[in-house]
Amino acid sequence: MKAVVLTKITNSDDIFLSEIEKPKAKKGWVVVKVLGFGLNHSELILRKNEIQEDYIQKPIVPGIECVGIIEQSLDDDFRIGDKVCALMGGMGRNFNGSYEEYALLPVKNVFHINSKMENKYLPAIPETFFTAYGSLFECLQLKKGETLLIRGATCALGYAAIQLAKAVGAKVIGTTHKKEKMHFVTDLGAECLLDNKGKLDEHIKTDKILELIGPKTLRDSLQCLNKGGVCCNTGILGGVFALNDFDPIKEIPNGTYLTGFFSNYPTQKDIDNIFKLLDNAKIKPFIGVNFKFSEIKEALKAQEKGVDGKIIVTME
Repeated sequence: MKAVVLTKITNSDDIFLSEIEKPKAKKGWVVVKVLGFGLNHSELILRKNEIQEDYIQKPIVPGIECVGIIEQSLDDDFRIGDKVCALMGGMGRNFNGSYEEYALLPVKNVFHINSKMENKYLPAIPETFFTAYGSLFECLQLKKGETLLIRGATCALGYAAIQLAKAVGAKVIGTTHKKEKMHFVTDLGAECLLDNKGKLDEHIKTDKILELIGPKTLRDSLQCLNKGGVCCNTGILGGVFALNDFDPIKEIPNGTYLTGFFSNYPTQKDIDNIFKLLDNAKIKPFIGVNFKFSEIKEALKAQEKGVDGKIIVTME
C-alpha cells in the first residue's frame, strides 16, 4: 500500500508516497481503510521539528485523524464495513497514523460514526470539531446568551468553534490580525475584531475566551475577562509554547479562571454528541481545499502557505 513515511525533518518538497506492507488486524487493533483525513498543525510541527525527539516511533506514518471503513477486525465492537473515525491517542507519533491507505489502529482510538452528514464532509470533522467541542463545552461550559471571544479565529479550529458556539445561542466575537480575513468570521455569523497589536484588554470584556494564539497573547486575554469569566488555552498559533515567569496569583485576575483543553482522550459519547449537534444544527464544516492522496505534497505545501478553512485529503 501507499503511505507517507518520515524518519527525519522533512520539507514538503521532499514528501513522496512510499510502498509499505499492508497491516493486519490483531487483538485490540483494527485495520481501517482510510477514506480521508484532515491536515493539522501538530503534524506540521512533527515534520519540521518534533520528528527528532526520541519518543517519536521512527519510521513513522504521520496523521492524527482519519475517517474510514473497518477493513479487518478481531473485536466484537467493530464489524467489517462499519463507518468510523479515529483520532489522537498516539496516532502518527507512537504508531502509524493516517497518511496511508490502510491504518492499524487501537480500538480505543476508533469510534463509530452515526450521522447523516455527507461523506465528503467527514474528513474535516474528527480532530478539529472534537477540540472545538471539548474546549467550548467541557472546559468553558459555554451556554446560550454568553459572549465568547475566540482569539485567533481565522483557522480551521476557530471556524469550527464559531459554528458550534452559534449553534447553542452564544454571541461570538472572533479576532484576526489580517484585515482581509475578517469576512471569514463575519460570514459565519460572528463579529470580528482586528488584533494586529496583540492587546485587546482596553477594548473588550467578555464571559468566555477560547485562546488559540496561546501563551503569546494569554496574559492579555486574561485581562479581557468579566468577573466569573473563563479562558481556555487550546492553541499555540503564536508560536510561543510556554509562559516564562508566569505568576498565577498576580496574573489571573481575581474571580476569573484559566483552563486548557488537551484533545488526547476522545470517547464514543463525545463523538456521538458532536455529530448530533452538527446534524441538528445542519452544520457543514468550512473546508478550504480538498486534495487527493496522490497530491499529498501539494496539500502539505498549501498547509505551509496557509489556507482558509480545513485542508482535507481524500483517497482516490
